[in-house]
Amino acid sequence: MTGSPMHPVKQAILNETRRQFFGQVAKGIGGLALSNLMADDLLALKQDTQSFGGLPSLPHFAPKAKRCIYLHMMGAPPQMDLLDYKPKMQSWYDKDLPESIRQGQRLTTMTSGQARFPIAPSIFKFNQHGQSGAWISELLPHTAKMADDLAIVRSMHTEAINHEPAITFIQTGRQIPGQPCVGAWFAYGLGSMNRDLPTFVVMNAEKSHPKSGVQAISAKMWSSGFLSPEYAGVGLRGGTNPVLYLQNPEGVSLDVRRKMLDGLGELNRIQHEQLGSPETLARIQQYEMAFRMQMAVPEMADLSSEPASTFERWGEEAKQQGKFQNAALMARRLVERDVRFVQIYHRGWDVHNDAPEVLRAQAKDVDRASWALIQDLKERGLFDETLVIWGGEFGRTIYSQGKLTPTDYGRDHHPRCFSLWMAGGGVQGGVVYGATDEFSYNIVENPVHIRDLQATILHLFGIDHERFTFKHQGLDARLTGVEEPARVVHELLA
Repeated sequence: MTGSPMHPVKQAILNETRRQFFGQVAKGIGGLALSNLMADDLLALKQDTQSFGGLPSLPHFAPKAKRCIYLHMMGAPPQMDLLDYKPKMQSWYDKDLPESIRQGQRLTTMTSGQARFPIAPSIFKFNQHGQSGAWISELLPHTAKMADDLAIVRSMHTEAINHEPAITFIQTGRQIPGQPCVGAWFAYGLGSMNRDLPTFVVMNAEKSHPKSGVQAISAKMWSSGFLSPEYAGVGLRGGTNPVLYLQNPEGVSLDVRRKMLDGLGELNRIQHEQLGSPETLARIQQYEMAFRMQMAVPEMADLSSEPASTFERWGEEAKQQGKFQNAALMARRLVERDVRFVQIYHRGWDVHNDAPEVLRAQAKDVDRASWALIQDLKERGLFDETLVIWGGEFGRTIYSQGKLTPTDYGRDHHPRCFSLWMAGGGVQGGVVYGATDEFSYNIVENPVHIRDLQATILHLFGIDHERFTFKHQGLDARLTGVEEPARVVHELLA
């Protein structure tokens, strides 16, 4: 386990002691660990197991979910235009947000200088759907069709008011970088169910509308943080080369690559015997995984095996690399092959301006594909064991940023409340949980902090979030943090 940086002199003494130890004890504990690692293939032939790696203490109790597909809408979808219906706001058009509602809340610099905060009611129609009677926007007609499969949470909240810390917070449990993301925690704790594909896969989907705001995104969002690098997310791209540097260079055969990896593995084993570094073990595992992925990834990414009925359901956009529809279809193919955790980031939801125009395009990107994903999972018997999450990092203001007209408005960041939905994997369908005030500004019933969301996700996988820790810098670090208590939202569970 990783701890605080050690003084170079102390580290040198420690390394020297290890060299002497390994030289005297015929490879010692490190050699046993390496032989155990390299014997995985042989053991796999003898054992009937569905998991490779992971902690022997997990799960803590019987899990409901085995796989997760997390659909993150980067930029923060406006809840009052999609999932949090506020009909009384129609009579408030262009009136100022009452100070009794705002309550001195901190604003971003993008609206803090405005002379007024005029109410911008949603221009979109809402209707009730399913036996639950959930109110869902006309922008999400396909999502509405599966209302009884969804647990819609309207009372999410966070402390972060800007994108970078907010996304980092909901993905890693803290607003500052350097922490493991949720997918890395799963890879570390539960291990893999498919030795030939990564445990944790990440895809980035393009926006469709030229006016859509684009937030920067970097690999730190799917980083393993202080965990071993082997638990980080593996980026998957479209095209004939889905994973960078995976294919053999021109003129290098598979046999040559195998011999090269064997030689490199021997050098790494020698280094481990000398230094005892866990990073060396991770490096060996990553090289071996890459070799196995050379066969598994191209087959998984090849959509030619999909029947015509797939694209009748998903639409032709699912064939277009880089589109959200394509990424969601890839996510289904990945969980079919027992990939543990799939993360999709869909950019373009930062609607500071031209919100109605941009939202139509953003919703069209994700609505049908999200519905098709759920239907495919059901048909393949995967829905009950696959948790699907859809949502952003915070919410949007009911007041307009910039100029307000009857058909156009912008919305600023709003951390006090936002909406998301979950489905499958032990989630109770047909649930609408939590409520906000008439302005979709403050939570009035059943608040759910993002730590509560994280605790609930872990619970669905059979993990007690308070017991799932990693010793780091003298602290028993965990996804849900230690600053404030987190609770499992049992009302969302089947």
